[in-house]
Amino acid sequence: MFDNVKIVVGSLNPAKIEAVRQVFEGDDVSGMEVESKVAAQPFSDEETMEGAVNRARECSSMNKGCMGIGLEGGVMEIEDDLYLCNWGALVDSKENVYVASGARIPLPDEVKKELEMGKELGEVMDEYANRIEVSKNEGAIGVFTNHQVLRHDMFSHVVKLLKGQWQMGQNEKSSQ
Repeated sequence: MFDNVKIVVGSLNPAKIEAVRQVFEGDDVSGMEVESKVAAQPFSDEETMEGAVNRARECSSMNKGCMGIGLEGGVMEIEDDLYLCNWGALVDSKENVYVASGARIPLPDEVKKELEMGKELGEVMDEYANRIEVSKNEGAIGVFTNHQVLRHDMFSHVVKLLKGQWQMGQNEKSSQ
């Protein structure tokens, strides 16, 4: 039913591509740089989701017959706290759109202050963790969970949610 699928991920970030490869094992997965068409640092669930959908649509439209997957990390506010959020979108070859979100954790006040001054989370995390390219490795989630959950784990969970929804959509269409 689910033959080898060609998937284009809307990013060259290794954590995002690895997450898709883990979930779509045996399928043809590649990455390409596309615009999210949202702020470099999304500041709400809506904006983060929109960035993921835009990335997925761009990949799907530029690579006919392929599935596009967009993964976007952002932050969102609840009361006075800022939380890490992640969204994913899958656009199949028939232009069906599936979306999913991942777990959330609060960010420390010092990180929140830097983000509110206009910095991107990746840049802030490099300074905070005194490391290089945190966003391409463990991510903020890895730093703040003591490496219990890494960035590719977070995105892998989102991709599993997307894949399951897409498979259910395929099953429903084939039973009609």
